[in-house]
Amino acid sequence: MADSVLIVGGTSGIGRELATHYADRGCNVVLTSRDAGRAAKAAEEIGGAVQGIALDLSQPHDIAANLAGVGPVDFLVLAAIDRDANTVTDYSITDALHLVTLKLVGYTEVVHALTDRLTGMGSVLLFGGMARVRPYPGSTTVSSINAGVLGMVRTLSVELAPIRVNSIHPGIVGDSPFWVGKTLDAVVANTLTGKLTTMAEVVGASVFLLENGSANGVDLILDGGWR
Repeated sequence: MADSVLIVGGTSGIGRELATHYADRGCNVVLTSRDAGRAAKAAEEIGGAVQGIALDLSQPHDIAANLAGVGPVDFLVLAAIDRDANTVTDYSITDALHLVTLKLVGYTEVVHALTDRLTGMGSVLLFGGMARVRPYPGSTTVSSINAGVLGMVRTLSVELAPIRVNSIHPGIVGDSPFWVGKTLDAVVANTLTGKLTTMAEVVGASVFLLENGSANGVDLILDGGWR
């Protein structure tokens, strides 16, 4: 029987690359986007046994209903992200609540909604980010929620045991749509590998965390040894 994979935030970037990886392996894949049309289009373009559905993590009261037709789920990937530049000087409470709700409440509510459909054959993977240890002006909310992912891994791995829960924290992914075309020479110079992380490398690391039966409670940094 083919594995079933749910990728929240699977229409672009790393989420889409993961969806493509599992579709190419013959898995049953469900990917989500805030927009139903965009999700359906991505699923059609990837091909195989891929379905696209609408899911907005910033509207947590609707998550359970939106996931009602999904399941069972072997591998759950929570990759949806959003970015802002919300400085303390010009602080937007609306923007801050959006991001906090999306990641800390939305991620948890997806797991809650699927608790009775997580098969235990695979695991849960949460996406964080390196802003938690490398803040920049305007990153207070982003840095805080990515640090919060560490706490979520601790608690979810205990509450869901024996289902495994891990997180991955990529640095700047040079070939991702967000970073393509930007000047990043200074970042490259500060990596021990002398290069930026690639989407393929993040996919490979994500697959390891999802599938290795002893990877549990792991918060994996993938940034080429950025110093």
